[in-house]
Amino acid sequence: MNLYEKIVNKEEKISLIGLGYVGMPIAVSFAKRVNVIGFDVSKEKMELYKSGIDPTKEVGNEVIKNTTVEFTSDEKKLREARFHIVAVPTPVKEDRTPDLTPIKSASRTLGKNLTKGSFVVYESTVYPGVTEEVCVPILEKESGLKCGVDFKVGYSPERINPGDKEHRLETIIKVVSGMDQETLDTVGKIYELVVDAGVYKAESIRVAEAAKVIENSQRDINIAFMNELSIIFNKMGIDTKAVLEAAGTKWNFLKFSPGLVGGHCIGVDPYYLTYKAEQMGYYSQIILSGRKINDDMGKYVAESIVKKMIKANKQINGSKVAIFGVTFKENCPDVRNTKVVDVIRELEEYGIEVKVVDPIADKDDLWHEYRINPCNAENIQGMDAVIFAVPHDEFKSIQLEDVKKMYRVTMPKYMGSEVFSEIAATSDQSTLEETNVLMDIKGIFNRKEAEDAGFLYWRL
Repeated sequence: MNLYEKIVNKEEKISLIGLGYVGMPIAVSFAKRVNVIGFDVSKEKMELYKSGIDPTKEVGNEVIKNTTVEFTSDEKKLREARFHIVAVPTPVKEDRTPDLTPIKSASRTLGKNLTKGSFVVYESTVYPGVTEEVCVPILEKESGLKCGVDFKVGYSPERINPGDKEHRLETIIKVVSGMDQETLDTVGKIYELVVDAGVYKAESIRVAEAAKVIENSQRDINIAFMNELSIIFNKMGIDTKAVLEAAGTKWNFLKFSPGLVGGHCIGVDPYYLTYKAEQMGYYSQIILSGRKINDDMGKYVAESIVKKMIKANKQINGSKVAIFGVTFKENCPDVRNTKVVDVIRELEEYGIEVKVVDPIADKDDLWHEYRINPCNAENIQGMDAVIFAVPHDEFKSIQLEDVKKMYRVTMPKYMGSEVFSEIAATSDQSTLEETNVLMDIKGIFNRKEAEDAGFLYWRL
């Protein structure tokens, strides 16, 4: 009986190493069919899972309560599994070079607890060569075992889209690879247990690694093009969204849109590819140009809001701005590498006080990473400008009349205090305000309706 059959018959176990936005949904899916050990070094996270709480909001508390995944921070439990999936983050350092610390650490932990006859599959996004040139030597050193003789290695890039309830592990074709045919067949059959869309067998581990890293690089370049168009059209006084809607009527037009490109994938993966390219003596032109545009968009957005505030005769230093949404994407609590923070920091450089509203964001991570404490929407009053940065579904129920109540009421220069007080008691707030500056980065609101309501409106 081979390993696949033993796993299906629940005589052997699968382990998931790294239970974040990617690893946890994978563990839960496999647990519906086989025995699964879910390992993470974060004891706090494991306690939440054991309590039936899903901090990632990827599958929900009810699913976590009912899953059979054995959640643990005890690395020795890994010895009970023979098929291991490593799904830890692969961020970049401050100098934008790959930070392989998490994947090296996970390899050391697994290596100490690796048993003969095991299969190890990496899902973390890396540049071509990392699995075989970086991870395998660590596994061999820590375990004392020989790769290809005592254990086998494969690579299957993660394609889970955090916050996306449509494109999930089960519905996305899974690329799999292995160091030899036996590994490829075993890895493919095991993933087919949970991936309804089927698997694609890449011809080598390096091909699979390269395929993953270019997926997000391609999106990054296309979004950079949209961002550049947005900058150009804004200078021309043309609405970018209207242009894209018109162009989108052509059958082969690629429907990307401008925005703040952050997160742990699109905003990171291109640097892995260009890093490896530079090691080979090639210096990227297109990829890094796209990255520069996207990395600078936070500064551009902040400068644009300041210009609109000046146009509205707002005092910049000491003004107040509310930002709705701080996560790297909509309907996802993940704040890693969010470019909204770039907007916040740039506004603060102007002496602007920024209030953040985000009911979705992981508050602990938000404080730990950026020292930001979000507030409730009901407490947003007396603002000089309002920015909707992330289009969470919860924000789409907010009406323009609700937004109007968030602004500072100012006394017109031609009115005395007594006249002002009398009017304030009897008039609609809009008669007393300066122009309400509204930045709607992703276009939640209808532009014409916003302008007709008296907002000084701007979007990418």
